[in-house]
Amino acid sequence: MNIIKKYNQSDEPAILALLKEGDMGAYEAIYNEYWPRLYGYVYNRLKSKEVAEEIIQEVFFSLWKKHTELQLTHSLAAYLFTAVKYQLLNYLKSDRIRKVYISHFAQTPGQQSDNSNEEHIVATDLKNTMEKEVSRLPEKCQQVFRMSRQEHLSITDIASTLNISHKTVENHLTKALRQLRMVLGHHLFIILLLIGQ
Repeated sequence: MNIIKKYNQSDEPAILALLKEGDMGAYEAIYNEYWPRLYGYVYNRLKSKEVAEEIIQEVFFSLWKKHTELQLTHSLAAYLFTAVKYQLLNYLKSDRIRKVYISHFAQTPGQQSDNSNEEHIVATDLKNTMEKEVSRLPEKCQQVFRMSRQEHLSITDIASTLNISHKTVENHLTKALRQLRMVLGHHLFIILLLIGQ
């Protein structure tokens, strides 16, 4: 049976019951239904495609990870939007920390020549730290991360180049960012900023 037809004809409790049983089709139906709305919600607040994608990936990764123990007190939409708001608040907190680092790097005119070497050393050290952690990731995960963050390829382009699904690319990126965040904490955002320069 066609997946779209099968799951569009199911009501929410039925889809959630299938999800709890580990039905990947139900998960994909939920993903396809809610991704555009959740992405739009985050993008309208941050105006960053990359960060919006990362936040939504994190929410869907968490949904699948917890699918067997999922207990909803309200609708699925309410659950997902609450999860997105939580991730968004976490990002904004980290973003404030990132801005502190940026302001630390931005010296006053009288200090620029005196501190430029120190700033360069700090930036280089942060990049080296990131590279060390990236090299510890599984090979495919590492490859996807580098293509996304260093070559600035879209998820679609990476999927096409590596001949893997859009979802597999997202899973690799989520895994990489989760691992790097565990090790690097709030430093991760400033390092990603430096890599993008």
